[in-house]
Amino acid sequence: MTGWSLGLRTGSDGSLQQLAQNGVLHSPNSFVLCKGSKTSLSSSREKERCLPSICRFLVRRQVGMLILVAFTLLAFVAGFSMVNKDDASRSSELDFKERFENSTYHLSALLPRKVMVCSENNAQLPPSHALAMIEAKDSAAFRDPCRNFAFPPPPPGDRRRIGPRPCPVCYVPVEQAIAHMPRVPSASPGLQHLTYFHEQIPMKTEPHRGSAFGGYPSLVDRNASFDIKESMTVHCGFVKGCRPGDQTGFDIDAADLKEMEQFHDVIVASAIFGNYDVIQQPKNSGKIARENVPFYMFVDEETEASLKNSSLLDSRNRVGLWRIILVRNVPYSDARRNGKVPKLLLHRLFPNVRYSIWIDGKLQLVVDPFQILERFLWRQNATFAISRHYRRFDVFEEAEANKAAGKYDNVSIDHQIDFYKKEGLTAYSEAKLPITSDVPEGCVIIKEHIPITNLFTCLWFNEVDRFTSRDQLSFSTVRDKLMAKVSWNINMFLDCERRNFVIQAYHRDLLEQRAHMTVVRSHPPPALVRDSSSSKSPVRRPPKRGRVEANKTAIVGKRSQESVTHKPLKNPVLTRRRNEPKPSLKMGSAVSSMQLPGGLSKESTSTATCSSQLPKDDKLAPATVPADSNPKKKICCACPETKKVRDECIVEHGESACEKWIEAHRQCLRAEGFNV
Repeated sequence: MTGWSLGLRTGSDGSLQQLAQNGVLHSPNSFVLCKGSKTSLSSSREKERCLPSICRFLVRRQVGMLILVAFTLLAFVAGFSMVNKDDASRSSELDFKERFENSTYHLSALLPRKVMVCSENNAQLPPSHALAMIEAKDSAAFRDPCRNFAFPPPPPGDRRRIGPRPCPVCYVPVEQAIAHMPRVPSASPGLQHLTYFHEQIPMKTEPHRGSAFGGYPSLVDRNASFDIKESMTVHCGFVKGCRPGDQTGFDIDAADLKEMEQFHDVIVASAIFGNYDVIQQPKNSGKIARENVPFYMFVDEETEASLKNSSLLDSRNRVGLWRIILVRNVPYSDARRNGKVPKLLLHRLFPNVRYSIWIDGKLQLVVDPFQILERFLWRQNATFAISRHYRRFDVFEEAEANKAAGKYDNVSIDHQIDFYKKEGLTAYSEAKLPITSDVPEGCVIIKEHIPITNLFTCLWFNEVDRFTSRDQLSFSTVRDKLMAKVSWNINMFLDCERRNFVIQAYHRDLLEQRAHMTVVRSHPPPALVRDSSSSKSPVRRPPKRGRVEANKTAIVGKRSQESVTHKPLKNPVLTRRRNEPKPSLKMGSAVSSMQLPGGLSKESTSTATCSSQLPKDDKLAPATVPADSNPKKKICCACPETKKVRDECIVEHGESACEKWIEAHRQCLRAEGFNV
């Protein structure tokens, strides 16, 4: 090696003496420079040898960097073109939001994924006091009260109460229901061990909706998850950690997580996100249920703030029987989609629970939990129970109903249904029996936590995460795929039976609207108050005499015509005289020139009205004012009740039949001070 060679590093082999003999000195940089001294640098030969070597090294380094940059750009352009081509083929199926979100996955698809598997959770053994509750009495010691129970016919229609209604359900007593609880878990057909994927940084590899919380499972992963084996590993939410709720999204306080990991035979769970519902307190739960069955309500920060402001939340984080579990860092912006996490993934949040009852936040439980489990699980030898929809049985009808009601984006619903149709989804028919429906009423889920039911809800959640949040659309697809692999079934009971043990309330916005309407109806606007001066009768100026005569003649003639062309007036006073003979009544000018008997002034036929009421007795009160007193009002406004009866009688029956009412009106006018 000569003293002018380049590329030696500080960490190369050899002693300092050997390097000094070779004419090379170490430098603090990665590369060493040429040896030089004052005498050597001054010579032109050494400059001619050193400078070209340095230039050649720099040129080689730049060319290498250029080649590396070129390869990087080429790979980037190739991947970008492939992604755009795939997006263009799917642009007709996805809406704008989906295309915008799905255009960011292509770079991550080129990177290797580090997916790990969480170890299988070993359920804790039940404590001794829990088994003592089950073994207190043998179920054979009880008489079955529902043996001869016959489902009654539907009630007759009620126009005032249309829509679905509850139907009778036979429940055994609470002690008997507890005695029917199985002492060992039910068998899980096909699947024995279920584990879950864990990925610290989930990456999207395909253009579909989904979330980092769900782990973006590919179509290959999705299809493989329906192939039932003895041991399986699937995506099931909470992919960022192996302890759900601990920095995985849907984060829960450590104290609450510790309590949720305790063993329980039975739990009841619900959730309210976005302050969307009002908490409904359970009723009719027995003493054993209140002491041994915890009620958990998952809420977000908005709902918790509302509970605190209304002073419903006590110091133990309880609202009645409900234990409030605060959730932070919710994975979705849609409150309803966040509610699917505890609804479908209760087995992950409660790893040591045997049975769970899920009810939506708007429902009120009115039957003991043990009685519900005995009726819909243990008596039927089922491990999963859900009610079917009260009206619709077909997924295609359900999709159209969701679009008509604006439940979700129509393009996304169509994309999901088209995807299922390509997989073989068909309309419901009798050929699917004993399956009774493809559409559930998913507000209540009754479940035993065993591997096959846990797998079902995991895969159901993955469909909700991939497509729309309307879980009724994906239920039958997941169910049918699992039932095609293993001998397992779901108890889909009647919706009227569900309405027997839960009462369905309205959402908060509707409740507040109805309450506002009730307040408005109970407090009508105040009546219009007029000034005392305005309550007086309007003062009319007397018209000219000729016009008065013409008006009076026209009024009498009109009333005479009405008596012939229309039905008689239903006056309670005149009905007594219906059977009396009616005198002949001339029309036209004869009626116009009719003279009232007794010298009654013609001004009394005016149509002016006053605010007096008609007396109830046929006999009018005698005059109480002296006749010689001066009248205090005009004759047109005097005695309106007697005037009205007199005029109607004359028009309908003639004056000869109305002497009584004519004389009564005279007496009233005399009492008012008129000389008639």
